[in-house]
Order: sequence, then C-alpha cells, then structure tokens
Amino acid sequence: MAIILTENAAKQVQKFREENQLSEDQFLRIGVAGGGCSGFNYTLNFDDKFDAAADSKYDYHGVTVVVDKKSALYLDGTTVDWYHSIEKQGFTFDNPNAQKTCGCGSSFSA
Repeated sequence: MAIILTENAAKQVQKFREENQLSEDQFLRIGVAGGGCSGFNYTLNFDDKFDAAADSKYDYHGVTVVVDKKSALYLDGTTVDWYHSIEKQGFTFDNPNAQKTCGCGSSFSA
C-alpha cells in the first residue's frame, strides 16, 4: 500500500505550484520528521531530487508524490486530503498507523 493524495488535495497542490511559479519538474515530497507534541511531524515540500534506491514515486490526479522509504514505514495507507471551513483550512492526514495524534493534527506517534 502507499500514501494516497485525494483529488481535492491535488488541486490545492497544483494551485500552490501555479501561484508560486514552481516548475512541473518539482514534485511533492511527503515525509515524517521527529518532533511535535506526539513524536513525529508530517512534512510537505517541493523537491526535484529523486533517488530510486531511497524513494518511492506515485502519481495522483496530475501530481507526482515522492515519499522516502523510511517515512513510508510510518505513512503506509495514509490519505492526504484538503480541509476547508470557515475557521481553518489546510492539508489533513488520515494515518492508520498513528496510535496517538495531537489536537492540531500535525503530529502523531506510531
């Protein structure tokens, strides 16, 4: 199984790419970093460096997503979506591997 980027999230990635004039050569890198109140933080950034030995690559709704294999252990089966309401908006992570999450939704423990 892999990480999943919803169509709604992909639209927001494309919108951000256009607004910031990022090249189509840059892909969305999703990962995990130590920190946060629960132990791990989700990371999202644009990158143009791909290492076939260390990374996995996926395509969702016209967006190329890359996950390093270490992060993939924590993100397997995670759905990344875009949430928008009156009080907040942003990417959300529905991670079946998270044993505990914090109130802000940006950190977890596995």
